[in-house]
Amino acid sequence: MFYKRNRLLYGLMIIIVITLGLLSRKMAYAIPEILNAYLGDALWALMIFVGFGFIFRYMKTKKIALMAIAFCYLIEISQLYHAPWIDSIRKTTLGGLVLGYGFLWSDLIAYAIGIAVGVILEVIYEIIRNQ
Repeated sequence: MFYKRNRLLYGLMIIIVITLGLLSRKMAYAIPEILNAYLGDALWALMIFVGFGFIFRYMKTKKIALMAIAFCYLIEISQLYHAPWIDSIRKTTLGGLVLGYGFLWSDLIAYAIGIAVGVILEVIYEIIRNQ
């Protein structure tokens, strides 16, 4: 799929996904544990996908998805590296949200799910837009 993404719409989606991600952490007690364990990571990956869609508005969805999954996986793999300078960044709220804290295999699956949701939403939007 190849089309011009609406930056206003994608900017709004970024704000919505960030809000949902932060709420998922604040409202963890109200979310079933199986969903709660992966929701934040899936939403983070969805936000990366939408963010890349915002930046690269003419790029094919498949390429955006590949870039997003590569970015998310590289961030996760970087969590295997521990040095005082990067661990001090991770201790900050923003640093922890962006870089994470520790490597988990299950996060890789959550990222794939979040990005898949983004792809599906783009496909559905494009179908509706072309009707």
